Amino acid sequence: MIDHVSLYVKDFVKSKAFYEKALAPIGYKLLMEFDGKVGGFGEKGADLWVIQEENIRPAHIAFRAEDEATVKAFYDVALAAGGTDNGAPGPRPQYDKDYYAAFVFDLDGHNIEVMCRKATSKS
Repeated sequence: MIDHVSLYVKDFVKSKAFYEKALAPIGYKLLMEFDGKVGGFGEKGADLWVIQEENIRPAHIAFRAEDEATVKAFYDVALAAGGTDNGAPGPRPQYDKDYYAAFVFDLDGHNIEVMCRKATSKS
């Protein structure tokens, strides 16, 4: 079981603003911040850490949503917050027949995905 994930970013202040907006549709918010360079995001506990570093390597992280409407909301909000399209909301049958997802590159090129299973989707 994964307890938390860390993403390294070049500019914490800009990335913090991006993640506060982009992850709001899935219920994530900034829960902790240290020294203006480290922030913990989550619903009840900080399970995503955003940490400022000079040298970074892009990563991929996928969040599970309850339904397709939430996937679409993430995509729209993340783009408005400065993210870059990496795959509009839609079915991804190459992963699974019920897989529905959207992908956005964050400000540092991290591939952020929000997905749901259409079979359990409310929309």
